Amino acid sequence: MLEAIWTGLLVALLCWIASVLWNNRRRLPVLVASWRLFGEVRVSVASLLRVQDDDRYLLVHSPYRPDSYGPPGGVVKYHPAARPALDRLGFREELRVDQRMRSDLRGFLPGRALPGFVRWLDRQEDRESALECVRRELAEELAEIGHQELAAGIDRLHFTHVRHVVDGPLKVPGRPYRVVRLFDVWDLSLDTAEAVRLREALTALAADSANHGVLVATADDIVHGRRRHAYLAPHAAYLMGERRFHADLPPLNS
Repeated sequence: MLEAIWTGLLVALLCWIASVLWNNRRRLPVLVASWRLFGEVRVSVASLLRVQDDDRYLLVHSPYRPDSYGPPGGVVKYHPAARPALDRLGFREELRVDQRMRSDLRGFLPGRALPGFVRWLDRQEDRESALECVRRELAEELAEIGHQELAAGIDRLHFTHVRHVVDGPLKVPGRPYRVVRLFDVWDLSLDTAEAVRLREALTALAADSANHGVLVATADDIVHGRRRHAYLAPHAAYLMGERRFHADLPPLNS
């Protein structure tokens, strides 16, 4: 009888573990990572846009890393109503290079708060959605490269979710913390005239030798990390899969 009780308890425990793993399957890499983080962790939450033509990917120039190019997109923003929840988690926003980075979900957390931070993200309360972020960032980056006219009709574009990537925790050389990044990757759906025109316009810009705002890189270029004179941002690899090939490029000092 005692053996039957122990067997029942073991089965119940295994069922509970399986249930926890299943219910937290999207967060599992982060939960595992949090067990290894005893100090502070730098986190960022971002959306990337994949504009693809066969084996070629459109990348835009980064104003914060001169001579480097990466996928359109950027960091998700939180709304003012999120501040109490972020304060409870111990979130400390990273110092901004410029005011456009205000309210970015990029900063520092105690390692033990990482699972709670991801659960807060999953509720999608008091912050941009990943899709809202990619629309806003696309419009901003078209303006940054001097072609804000291409942003006309962005509200009519459609996007298809490709993958969610957990990057890290990665050790940062010379820094006392590790980095965890959460990416959502989206495809530009070519099901509207606006989307087709946008891709054609960006491709034409990349082919113009006088243009320095857009380039086209192949998968081999992204793996190599360079396209002629240009550095390619390591996170461009997430346009192709869940594996990166290079360390981060340092940004400009604030």
